[in-house]
Amino acid sequence: MIQRLLLAACLLLPQLPARAEPHTLGPADIAQLREIGDAQISPDGAWVAYTLRRQDLDKDRQLTDLWISRSDGSRSLQLTQGGDVEGKPRWSPDARRIAFLAKRGADEAARKHAQLWQIALEGGEAQPLTSLKTGVADFQWAPDGQRLLLVLDDADPADEPELLEGWKRKTRPPIVIDRFHFKQDREGYLGPQRQHLYLFEPAGARLTPLTRGEFGESKPAWSPDGRQIAFLSPRMAERERSEATGLYVMEARADAPARELLANFSTDEDAYPAWSPDGRQLAVLMGDEGRWSAYQRWRLATVAAAGGAPRILTQALDRGLQARFAWAPDGASLYASVDDDGAAWLARIGLDGRVEKLSDGRRSVSGLSLAAKGQIALLASTAKQPPELQLLQPAAPARLLPLTRHNAWAAEVRWGRSEDFASRSADGAEVHGLISYPPEYQPGRRYPTLLLIHGGPNGQDGHSLAGRDLLREELCAAGYVVLQVNYRGSSGRGDAYQRAIYADWVNKEVLDLQGAVDWAVGQGIADPARLGVGGWSYGGILTNALIAADTRFKAAVAGAGSANQLAMFGTDQYAVQYERELGAPWRNPALWLKVSAPFFNAERIKTPTLFMGGELDFNVPISGSEQMYLALKTLGVETQLVIYPGEFHGISKPSYERDVSARFRAWFDRYLKP
Repeated sequence: MIQRLLLAACLLLPQLPARAEPHTLGPADIAQLREIGDAQISPDGAWVAYTLRRQDLDKDRQLTDLWISRSDGSRSLQLTQGGDVEGKPRWSPDARRIAFLAKRGADEAARKHAQLWQIALEGGEAQPLTSLKTGVADFQWAPDGQRLLLVLDDADPADEPELLEGWKRKTRPPIVIDRFHFKQDREGYLGPQRQHLYLFEPAGARLTPLTRGEFGESKPAWSPDGRQIAFLSPRMAERERSEATGLYVMEARADAPARELLANFSTDEDAYPAWSPDGRQLAVLMGDEGRWSAYQRWRLATVAAAGGAPRILTQALDRGLQARFAWAPDGASLYASVDDDGAAWLARIGLDGRVEKLSDGRRSVSGLSLAAKGQIALLASTAKQPPELQLLQPAAPARLLPLTRHNAWAAEVRWGRSEDFASRSADGAEVHGLISYPPEYQPGRRYPTLLLIHGGPNGQDGHSLAGRDLLREELCAAGYVVLQVNYRGSSGRGDAYQRAIYADWVNKEVLDLQGAVDWAVGQGIADPARLGVGGWSYGGILTNALIAADTRFKAAVAGAGSANQLAMFGTDQYAVQYERELGAPWRNPALWLKVSAPFFNAERIKTPTLFMGGELDFNVPISGSEQMYLALKTLGVETQLVIYPGEFHGISKPSYERDVSARFRAWFDRYLKP
């Protein structure tokens, strides 16, 4: 069966239309984009499983399916066809089955929550393993391959209002709030429900609760012998007013006591604890004290499974790590990706803290997964190539072997040039970024130039081609020079750089953005009469701040932004950060007014500005854009507000994604290319 499947694999690989010559990037190219996610190499190192997301323009939705690729790069094979995979492909220990989450079924109720499915490597249809009212949030195979650990949400009575006492009708009951952190983008209003751990035995469909009560548990990991489970749980008294958690270990049986290994530490929300191969240690990502939660540089640390103080391995490395990390098979080192000044490279980290660089070049690597034989699967991208799956053999000399070509269309595009630059801000700070030129760029000519600002602020722009980077390339193809600036507050430049804006928002970042524009004008690249600025999320916030501080921009696009931070208090999801970093508005009114200065200085704005956002955004609510839109309307400045119905902070519907890009370009064309 597997030979027949492999023989068919070539038919399933993306087929590219023949083109006589390279062309500039257009909507048809972006419609071909395939996004690879959650790569998992099989225990024997023979295959890599991953999800592949694509746009279905007819149905106007994103479709995600399960794929596998041979680790020698010879074949890629699609395992599911329905586009309903939710993610988390996980190999069984014998490498013969893949479990995954999917929302599939004959009716809407069956598709409401993700369930656990599995598919055999030798072929056949995927089979459901669970049919639970709450669905499955997360899972992990036990080392014996006979059991799985499930993470399940508590049942929400509001899902079945007809069963509630005194509420015998289909109308949803009122939402009752009693939590400090009470709302979250996409999740909505947060009730008292928590997530708990369950032991699931597929052979008899037996489900056994392992934890219960007021504390929630997440990110479970089996010990190598299958006897213990490590997990994260916020069990400190101040948990409602903290983003920290604790690391616990318990036996894999119902109501076993949980033993605390680490208390009250910050960690990346996507990072799982990892057992060493001998089961004697656990590795985790750790940040500094909680007040730096929005500006953390994640460090790799180990702690003995028997207990004791943690050892931070990357304390001397003034760069942060990504959420994915893994132990080497011999337990003598770990592997992780390091964010570094506009790029990301793979590192081998010894237990003595020695860091060895295994990849180089101006590229970004991410999402690593390690096989028992030491092969490492990861995603690699450059500024002109979308992420593709690659394999690295750690043995010297280390080299990357391409495994997939889902985005081979990129080779048919006539890209512009992207290169690093450095600028100076008015206060003397050195700032780095990426400048991208149109394909037809001619040195000596000045071009309309756009400042495209990343969100976060804890993130970085650089040598990759995913997400917002595609907008960069669309704008370059339209004839613009694009500046992406890693302003202070961005990651990749160390602790001091990230934390420079703590409780001092929209100040140093504005100086850094202005300095980059000054550099581009001074180099004879940017036309000072044709400057534009735009961004999403914190990039939208900084767009608002910049046009209130600098009138030379002739057009601006602020997506999912705000300016009156005082009005965001209680309306967005950042209650914990606000209390820690700014304090209550009635205690620190001067500080709140300072970070809200762009709104209260709106009369300085002369720039025609387009505001955009999702109707259901709880991250930066649409009210932030509405306030700025009305301010400019009141002042007689040209403006427009676009709201995407049913969308959250990140726009996901393909037609809306295309609309966002088209409006970005059209707004700038209107004012910078009359």
